[in-house]
Amino acid sequence: MAPNPAPIAVALDAPDIETAARWASLVTPHVSTVKVGLELYLRYGPDVVASVRGASRVQVFLDLKLHDIPATVAGAARAVARLRPAYLTVHAAGGASMIRAAAEAAPDTTIAAVTVLTSLADADLDAVGLGGPALDATRRLALLAVAAGARAVVCSPHEVSAVRSEVGPDITLITPGVRPAGSSAEDQARIATPEEAVAAGADLLVIGRPITGAADPGAAAAAVAAALRRTAGVVR
Repeated sequence: MAPNPAPIAVALDAPDIETAARWASLVTPHVSTVKVGLELYLRYGPDVVASVRGASRVQVFLDLKLHDIPATVAGAARAVARLRPAYLTVHAAGGASMIRAAAEAAPDTTIAAVTVLTSLADADLDAVGLGGPALDATRRLALLAVAAGARAVVCSPHEVSAVRSEVGPDITLITPGVRPAGSSAEDQARIATPEEAVAAGADLLVIGRPITGAADPGAAAAAVAAALRRTAGVVR
């Protein structure tokens, strides 16, 4: 029997829809989720969701990071809900009313609130006027988002343990900034290995270039999944 897919969302940051669909077909035997970001969605629209889903049952994570007035976000969430994404991101900094509007407009989709982007360090938070350090800002935003109806929180691996203690066991914690040992940090400031992120309490790991940039993305996804099974028995 094939092992269950690993709790990994592969970020399909591809240059075109054909490449995204090919990557998705290669990784879906090994991972639970594929992630469509803003650039790919704006270029191809709803067609990209159908293309990466293919004939599989893979979950689609629509990472649009909505951030606008509540009525506009509600309309956007309602528009994409027909695509049946498992997850849809909004910025927690948009406030409780905005998050609540998204959750009510897409009741069958898990609204995932993005707290502090993993590209930001404490100095960046100071520069934009968001009270830090990153851990404190993340905890504040996570509590606000969950109280407003978000059922998932996006935070870096560095904040997972603290956020878990704040929001409890029933909220899905999604961690970008995950890099297998030996991978480049690239534009991420707060990172961890997959094993470290899961040990801290993450439920879904977002991994992009270390998998999609490999010569064989399917083999790279399988290797990360196997490492998670060996170290923590996390695939359930």
